[in-house]
Amino acid sequence: MTDGLIAPHGGTLIINLASQTEQQELRERGQALPQIVIGSRQLADLEQLANGAYSPLKGFLNRADYESVVNTMHLSNGLPWSVPVTLAVSSEQAEKLQEGSEVALLDQAGELQAVLTLEEKYTYDKRHEARQVYRTEEEAHPGVKVVYQQEDVLLGGPVRIVSLQQQNFAQYRYTPTQSRQLFAERGWKRVVGFQTRNPVHRAHEYIQKCALETVDGLYLHPLVGDTKSDDIPAAVRMRCYEVLLENYYPANRVLLGVLPASMRYAGPREAIFHALMRKNYGCSHFIVGRDHAGVGNYYGTYDAQKIFAEFDPVLLGITPIFFENAFFCRECQSMASQKTCPHSAEQHVALSGTKVRQLLREGTLPPREFSRPEVARILIEAMREPVA
Repeated sequence: MTDGLIAPHGGTLIINLASQTEQQELRERGQALPQIVIGSRQLADLEQLANGAYSPLKGFLNRADYESVVNTMHLSNGLPWSVPVTLAVSSEQAEKLQEGSEVALLDQAGELQAVLTLEEKYTYDKRHEARQVYRTEEEAHPGVKVVYQQEDVLLGGPVRIVSLQQQNFAQYRYTPTQSRQLFAERGWKRVVGFQTRNPVHRAHEYIQKCALETVDGLYLHPLVGDTKSDDIPAAVRMRCYEVLLENYYPANRVLLGVLPASMRYAGPREAIFHALMRKNYGCSHFIVGRDHAGVGNYYGTYDAQKIFAEFDPVLLGITPIFFENAFFCRECQSMASQKTCPHSAEQHVALSGTKVRQLLREGTLPPREFSRPEVARILIEAMREPVA
């Protein structure tokens, strides 16, 4: 590309957001179309389809692409794509829909969000998807639970998006077009993306800054869509990121944005999915640390790094940067990992998530070697706030 940034996945950003004129036409036409009410995950998918983050997708997967993604982690045209993006309806709803016709997609309030051109309706094997994508059939896995709770027929076809879900964190909600423009304005060509659904502690800061030493800029890109109920709320996390960047990062080398996608907790496959989205946002590199997008004990500690070896790096396009678990070593007097520190575990400041939550609930700041005090104070305050 002329700005020197990495090309989007598939070569071009596929923007599926209708123009204002087209939106008006779709709203008028949508009143007479069959209607499907969609949930929060599909609303998030529509936003990613609208802004180009899901390039090269033009809509929800048809059967050939769905089966290819589930079984081979590639679209039917051979491009890497690791997580199915689907729209499920009941058999009764599907019976009333004709392939080749249009379908209005509404939110829970009955507002038109998009119009789907239905190319295909097809059944699928939920347990097979669970095994392939999540590596387990256990309903205790939050991603598997969502699949099992879905309806039994998938609708495939392109969408034209009429409106977007509520725009929380609007000032940080850059589209791929906007983030690419901001990178270009700053003169960045090599940009590393960082995915997170948690507050950034010293270990994360360390690997971000290590990566930043080798590139032009860091795109701190937390996910703010649906997460597990026990994950820290996005609003709290955003306050943590803001105070951290204000005090400990060079302003001209870091950009904070948000990813309005839902977590799948698909571990290794989701690491690929997250990387491809960041490629569309303009990132040339992507940090993959310990247990990326993992949950429970379903994945090996570094499975999300190993999976990259299963892809053609040219087709993948974006370069992963792998990091081992980081910690503060009292003997080294610095942050380190097993790759760089020769000392025993007794010298390492490493706290479990359970221990950190216990300290925060007690109003006790974790050690400075583990968490910046400014971040810890925000988390302590949040734990004191009454649950809405």
